[in-house]
Amino acid sequence: QVQLVESGGGSVQAGGSLRLSCTASGYTISTYCMGWFRQAPGNERERVAAIVAGGGISYYADSVKGRFTISRDNVKNTVSLQMNSLKPEDTAMYYCAAGPSLCRLNPNDYNYWGQGTQVTVSS
Repeated sequence: QVQLVESGGGSVQAGGSLRLSCTASGYTISTYCMGWFRQAPGNERERVAAIVAGGGISYYADSVKGRFTISRDNVKNTVSLQMNSLKPEDTAMYYCAAGPSLCRLNPNDYNYWGQGTQVTVSS
């Protein structure tokens, strides 16, 4: 019953920045772990970042640590992903997802998904 919509994707050159946003409707996300996943052609879907329900703890994949920052606003029912120092390897479809408060790593543990937003980084 939670609907998620991503925005903010686009094409940038290596070293550039993008900010992705996820807006939820239908139900509050305040009790959910919120995650950002990405999937490139031929690759498995991987979690790049997640943030616990209260917003106090965040998790990052090693490949993006230090470059990406996840945040949430439970009043506005939104989640964001700030992406800096982008690399061509970051090119993928990025998805916002909501799941149990444990913030599991497996995408199958997440209950609600957005349709995705494309990020393309050129060299």
